[in-house]
Amino acid sequence: MCASETPAGEFPPAAGPGHVVVVGAGIAGLAAAHRLLEGGARVTVLEASDRVGGKLLPGEIAGVRVDLGAESMLARRPEAVGLARAAGLADRLQPPSTATASLWTRGALRPMPKGHVMGVPGTAAALSGVLSEEGLARIERDAELPRTEVGDDVAVGEYVAARLGREVVDRLVEPLLGGVYAGDAYRISLRSAVPQLFEAARTHTSLTEAVRALQGRTATSPPSGPVFMGIEGGIGTLPPAVAESVRARGGEIITRAPVTELRRTASDGWRIVAGERELHADAVVVAVPAGPAAELLRAEAPAAAAELSAVEYASMALITLAYRRADAAALPEGSGFLVPPVDGHTIKASTFASRKWGWIADEDPDLVVLRASVGRYGDTEVLGRDDAGLVAVSRHDLAEATGLTAEPVATRVTRWRDGLPQYPVGHHARVARVREHVAKLPGLAVCGAAYDGVGIPASIASAYAAVDQLRGDLGGVEELTAHPVQSLHGGAGE
Repeated sequence: MCASETPAGEFPPAAGPGHVVVVGAGIAGLAAAHRLLEGGARVTVLEASDRVGGKLLPGEIAGVRVDLGAESMLARRPEAVGLARAAGLADRLQPPSTATASLWTRGALRPMPKGHVMGVPGTAAALSGVLSEEGLARIERDAELPRTEVGDDVAVGEYVAARLGREVVDRLVEPLLGGVYAGDAYRISLRSAVPQLFEAARTHTSLTEAVRALQGRTATSPPSGPVFMGIEGGIGTLPPAVAESVRARGGEIITRAPVTELRRTASDGWRIVAGERELHADAVVVAVPAGPAAELLRAEAPAAAAELSAVEYASMALITLAYRRADAAALPEGSGFLVPPVDGHTIKASTFASRKWGWIADEDPDLVVLRASVGRYGDTEVLGRDDAGLVAVSRHDLAEATGLTAEPVATRVTRWRDGLPQYPVGHHARVARVREHVAKLPGLAVCGAAYDGVGIPASIASAYAAVDQLRGDLGGVEELTAHPVQSLHGGAGE
């Protein structure tokens, strides 16, 4: 069947782009639809699966609502919190009840160090208790080393290890970056993943000096409010709320509608084929992961498709466990812990969800909910285990780290195949090339986690920039190209 549509045509930027089809109903696609409707466009969102939200997934365990995907969003950026408020969730926004996390390393849970930028310290003393004496002494040598040129880009692990030693990378940088990207610090781009540090490293002789300069700027104008924010009922409730707002504004969202063809028309519009549906639009926003985006763009933008095909992803799994509170009395304080891969454990993080989010504790005071995460880039062995095996290995590591040996009353395993895009050295240049090729086709834009940052605010910022591009305003795209959105780790088990 065919959806009704208006004829394709030219629209001045001030008037909006007419009828726009958004491919993908993850948070980026929904944010794009929301912004398009604000500008007066007619919007159709096509989603291949049977639900909206992508990697943001609400669920429950033992009768308590929980997140089965991302659990928090960076509040120091305006996009995610602003969209939540626009979708009617202002009164449900909640900061974490505690942000005191630990690091499970060298055989013990140790307080998460302060005074660092994504694990990179301003002084050796900042990592006292986490690093060995040799590791701390190696940091001190940074001030004596000649300047290291970072060029157009460099791997975080490679650069930090050269300046401060591998122990800093292996014990702190790796688990923090792993929590954000499920990646390998020795491959991840400094420019894309830690852009503030990249810029500081270009203008300072030593790395610790660059970190102290960043910390000094923050100290002179400290940000107000919490760093992270959650939503009562879970971050997974954000996409349905935005979808409801989109529909209330006149937008159409069609699920179970995988797009199989995207072609230009003679009238400079677009023809979109989704199952038995054929739609015609003035513009298209492609808001799906890099692989599916490459398939859609192959016919009309083969060079962009080739670049997107090269973007790699990491898979992971979240194991959610519920315990009787009496059985979990010995659980340490805090929001959870991170795990350096160098220590040889299977889980990479655990969140004490009932401690971190007050609304979880309030829903059932007699229950304690924990989350553990497994899976990193290139590590496929652990994800090949069945659900019972993942629960067993998570319980084993939790027992070793915390002493919790009780039998859980309920467990859930959520697998995220190709869940997190990888940002290797040169990622920013690849994204710039993709956008350069896409820009040659009027009425086409791309957005999502594969471009300017993997966090929720970054995905929304990418969506807004894509919509502005369709209107002829390249300011958002240029800003993201110059300054990608740094994604931080929300304590433990993000």
